[in-house]
This record gives sequence, structure tokens and C-alpha cells, in this order.
Amino acid sequence: MEEKVLRKLFLGFIHIHILHHAKEHPIFGLWMLEELKEHGYNISAGTLYPILHNMESDGLLQKDEKKVEGKIRKYYTTTQKGDIVLVEARKKAYELFKEIKE
Repeated sequence: MEEKVLRKLFLGFIHIHILHHAKEHPIFGLWMLEELKEHGYNISAGTLYPILHNMESDGLLQKDEKKVEGKIRKYYTTTQKGDIVLVEARKKAYELFKEIKE
């Protein structure tokens, strides 16, 4: 039960993490999975890819397909809307951190 609650909570952090990196440079799914794992988020491709697709549908990310080693790889970058949302998310995360840090 506790893990299910934490998973729901961390999904918001994962969205912010994706926006952060997609603003810095184009990201793709496997790279993002590895990046998230380095920060303790152990999610599957079956969780990440729907998040990326939903963020694209919501206008936060834009997709660019490129052929890499004979396969199509989908790269994501933030849109203007994604950049604005990231700025607001950073402000809220900072305020929350200041309040809960002890």
C-alpha cells in the first residue's frame, strides 16, 4: 500500500524531471529511463512511454523522429508551454522544499 501511494506522489516529480531534461537537450525513452533510475525512480518502459505520449498530447513536449542504427528513435524537447510549466513547477517545488526541509 505504501509503495502505491509513493508511486503516485513520485509521478509528479518524474514529470518535472522529464521537462527539465527535455529543456536542456532532446531526450529519448531509454536514456530517460536510465536517468530516472540514477535518481532512484525505478519505473518501466510501460510506465514512461505513456507519460511521454501524454505530455506530448498536453502540448508540453514535441517529438522529432530520427533514424538511429536502422531504427526510428523518438526524441522529445519541451515546447513553449512546457517551458512555462517547468518554470512554475520549479517555483512550487522550491517553496515546498523550503517548507518541509525540517
